[in-house]
Amino acid sequence: MNITLAGQGKALARRGFIVQVITTVCLVVIVAVMFNRHSAMSAAAGALISILPTSVFSWFAFRYSGARKNALVAKSFSQGSKMKLALTIILFVVTFAGLNAAPIEVFLAYVVTTASHGLAMFHYGTKNNEN
Repeated sequence: MNITLAGQGKALARRGFIVQVITTVCLVVIVAVMFNRHSAMSAAAGALISILPTSVFSWFAFRYSGARKNALVAKSFSQGSKMKLALTIILFVVTFAGLNAAPIEVFLAYVVTTASHGLAMFHYGTKNNEN
């Protein structure tokens, strides 16, 4: 049973990642068409600030499974949360200091991409519970 629960969690994380990538591609294309290349690059950076830390967290969260590894699961989950926060801060600093990105595009893309992940988790999570 634990293996299937871990498998379901990994599948849910994978779906959330796919939704984030699709959202990012659509968002960057729309921004590129409506504005300019610099705005599109800023939007892509903002979206990546959401995608990369979430992926790192997912890897940590589903690295271990099973009742015998309960302590490892909790420790890995905690490490993943800390890594996600640290990576998010570092990526924001690099984006603004190194890329000279447009703040509005970065933050809007970050919010939209993060929201798309949250909505995907809600949608697919409730969908799995119905089956």
